[in-house]
Amino acid sequence: MLTAEQVNSTARWIASVQQTNGAIPWFDGGHLDPWDHTQAAMGLAAAGFGAEAVRAYDWLRDAQRPDGSWAIKYWPHEGDRIDDAGTDANYTAYIATGVEHAARLGLDVEHLWPTVDAALECVLAMRTEVGLVPWARNDKGNLADEVLLTSSSSIAMSLRRGYYLAQRWGHERDHWLDAALVIEQAICDKPELFAPKERFSMDWYYPILCGILSGDVAQERLAERWDEFVVPGKGIRCVTVNTWVTGGETCEFVLALEALGRGAEARAAFADIQHLRDEDGTWWTGLEYELDERWPLESSTWTAGTAILAWDALTRATPAATIFHR
Repeated sequence: MLTAEQVNSTARWIASVQQTNGAIPWFDGGHLDPWDHTQAAMGLAAAGFGAEAVRAYDWLRDAQRPDGSWAIKYWPHEGDRIDDAGTDANYTAYIATGVEHAARLGLDVEHLWPTVDAALECVLAMRTEVGLVPWARNDKGNLADEVLLTSSSSIAMSLRRGYYLAQRWGHERDHWLDAALVIEQAICDKPELFAPKERFSMDWYYPILCGILSGDVAQERLAERWDEFVVPGKGIRCVTVNTWVTGGETCEFVLALEALGRGAEARAAFADIQHLRDEDGTWWTGLEYELDERWPLESSTWTAGTAILAWDALTRATPAATIFHR
């Protein structure tokens, strides 16, 4: 396990990459997307950097478009220039998870309620007639053809987090919970409605990470593809077609295992991925393990943030440690 000082050094590094307006790019000099920005902010909050986390959420508030969405890709070092003006539904919904995480930590984030409200309503406006959400909408307003399992799992979780925020702050948003239930039911009973992306490990563990599958069903799902994705001593693969383990996916996998009560395996997986952590607290994105080469050559804030969230789940250091429990 990481020490408190090691966690602090990782959070300090994320904060050092954060821009003065609150934006957190993927890496120093890199681009920003709203999901990874939020993941890094959650890591900051869990490590005790509450002011920096709130500043990150305030950036989302300030950058939110009139329809409640955000662009897919920004360049913070170029005045937040938009590089992809489309809307990713999961990116847009994820602020609800981040803000609920911050609220559990006692941070002053109620001023972000209108931002969360507009974001989730934007996502629901993208639904198909069966209640599922295509993964994206382009800058002309056309919806993507595909509904993705990973995206849908995360959207359902964020809708639930938004519902919990509404309850906390005295708002009626029961339709958010209803919408989450429709998506969750489809994931459990109608997998054919989702575009097949079986080479990605996220499609394997995300329904578990997001609390949709549990118990024997979740255990069986993990067992079916464990040997395809888990590389002993290294972490988990991002995709089956490459010998590439990644820190973000491995730490999310740790969170999924911990939520299932498989604490020993979660701790082992977390230990396995420590080879991506440098002494200064930075986290490399991944390792091409057959070549024993880090790839890409970047230290990513969202990987670092996810590592802090995994540490918190394993140590129960904060009141938000169980954010990924149902």
